[in-house]
Amino acid sequence: MEIRELRYFLAIAREQSISKAAEALYMTQPSLSRQMQNLEKELGKQLFVRGSKKIELTEAGFLLQKRAEEMLALYEKTQAELAAPEECAGEIRIGGGESFCVSFVARLATKMQRENPRVVFHFFSGDTQDVTEKLEKGLIDFGILVEPAEISRYEFLRLPQKDTWGVLMRKDSPLAQKERITPQDLSGKPLIRSLHAVKNRELSAWFSGEEPQDIRATYNLLYNASLLVREGMGYAVGLDRIINTTGESELCFRPLDPPLESTLAVAWKKNQIFSRPAQKFLQMLRDELSLQ
Repeated sequence: MEIRELRYFLAIAREQSISKAAEALYMTQPSLSRQMQNLEKELGKQLFVRGSKKIELTEAGFLLQKRAEEMLALYEKTQAELAAPEECAGEIRIGGGESFCVSFVARLATKMQRENPRVVFHFFSGDTQDVTEKLEKGLIDFGILVEPAEISRYEFLRLPQKDTWGVLMRKDSPLAQKERITPQDLSGKPLIRSLHAVKNRELSAWFSGEEPQDIRATYNLLYNASLLVREGMGYAVGLDRIINTTGESELCFRPLDPPLESTLAVAWKKNQIFSRPAQKFLQMLRDELSLQ
């Protein structure tokens, strides 16, 4: 497979039409059709189901679409790094979950960008699984992981701040009258839990014998969960200082009792070969943490 063929394939998948894809690619329809026939022959798989109105992907086609997007992203990332001038210029890609502690990284990124205007940062939001998957595939330079995560297989630096676990709820909820929330308080209550929290052994230990049974929904980004809370679906267990609960907000946050905290780590692949900007950012991170 060639990069050119992958671009052609993705254009067809996007347009759901060979004629529209050919028009977008400034090439003839017969030529594009031959390219895709050759690609299917090379792979030994049918990639498209050609209907009367539109083209749809087969199961193999959906798999190739995902992998092609990843390969092109990595190709373009590598191309940008190689094309960068000798001065500190280029791109840095960082992935992370929702956490107020990410502000530490944001502050450092802003400082570096001011000193190196030709450096561009790309931030990706996702849960631990999303971030580690992109980290493994080389699609991001650094991942900000909420512990407990399997960070032992990476190089990493822990951030000095910690996140506090608690419950996001409506201000008119019965539990809003309490200053802190115990496992017994949540017993029998409708809960909205993060996918990360489901795998969090420390949080499971906190619930102990009061492990909740009434799970109404799960989430990977707390903002989406906050909308469910606002509509009255239930109580969301999550981290503090992510959702604004001040002023006229309908929501409030109450910490867990006994308290439960999580640390964050900036992780990168072992034996990672960094671009010049990523190397400089890592050194700035080390220097900043040494002052804490």
